[in-house]
Amino acid sequence: MSEVPVSTTTPKLIYILFLANIVVPFLSLIGVVMAYVNKADAPEWLQSHYQFQIRTFWIGLLYVMIGFILTVIIIGWFIILFTIVWMIVRCVKGMKALDAQQAHPNPTAWMFS
Repeated sequence: MSEVPVSTTTPKLIYILFLANIVVPFLSLIGVVMAYVNKADAPEWLQSHYQFQIRTFWIGLLYVMIGFILTVIIIGWFIILFTIVWMIVRCVKGMKALDAQQAHPNPTAWMFS
């Protein structure tokens, strides 16, 4: 009995939406909604990616909000820059694991794992 291949198109699209959000605001909102909708029906290894994407959205939103509040005292711009780099690294690492069809190794991490 052969195993049916699992499509990784949706989680990959979500990672791309997160990256595109850097240039076009609010695309990550579409991505997080897609992650919430698809998480329950996905195989366990893909659920780890959806969990990672959901956490990436909420943690990123927290960092950006703190950054915007602190732009008054300049350090906020550095926090926003950090958040952009953080988002890129997380998405690239997530896509790498997704392309290898592996579960995300640490979907609850706050930083880059």
